[in-house]
Amino acid sequence: MEPILRYIHDPLCGWCYAVAPLVSALAERFPDLEVRLHGGGLFEGRRVDARHVERIRASDARIAAVSGQPFGAAYRHGLLESGEMRLDSPAVSAAILAVEALAPDRALSMLEAVQRAHYREGRRVADPDVLGELAAQEGVVREDFAGAFAAGRERVRSHIADTRRRMARLGARGFPTLVLERHGQQEVLDHAGFYARPEAFVEALRPRLPA
Repeated sequence: MEPILRYIHDPLCGWCYAVAPLVSALAERFPDLEVRLHGGGLFEGRRVDARHVERIRASDARIAAVSGQPFGAAYRHGLLESGEMRLDSPAVSAAILAVEALAPDRALSMLEAVQRAHYREGRRVADPDVLGELAAQEGVVREDFAGAFAAGRERVRSHIADTRRRMARLGARGFPTLVLERHGQQEVLDHAGFYARPEAFVEALRPRLPA
């Protein structure tokens, strides 16, 4: 089905959290637009220690200022200061792949749920139990998710490798990258000027998208 919005992201990337309202607005306004998620492996099971916290805080402050996205107290004063935050992009991407396999129309919502749980609620989203809870909130049966998550863990490396190859072909420099595909042609969208302005982003793309 065309057109397709290819959303190249990392589920634990702060700037992907910043762009989430833009992607959500496009998906809501253009229900015939197929959104395909291409997850990256930005963080490989990395535990965040005290020396990285201030760097993260500075980045979060910039993201909040540019995008208006909120960072909850449970994240800022709880998770960040706990010394126990672990960033594991492959685990989270595997959970999104699991939801995509079981309920394809809920994959984007699962990504957004992970972002909210991390940045607003300060939850440990690399924890399989937390991921299972988030999937259940998306309407996925916990037992079904467990099996699909195991399968997702098996194929997430190839998924990430495919994302990186796609980025190399496009000349994409990082996350997030939004690509509009129409009639076999791919266009990298300039979204940087639209943070905090999802309606303007929708209007800018309206001529290229189905009514």
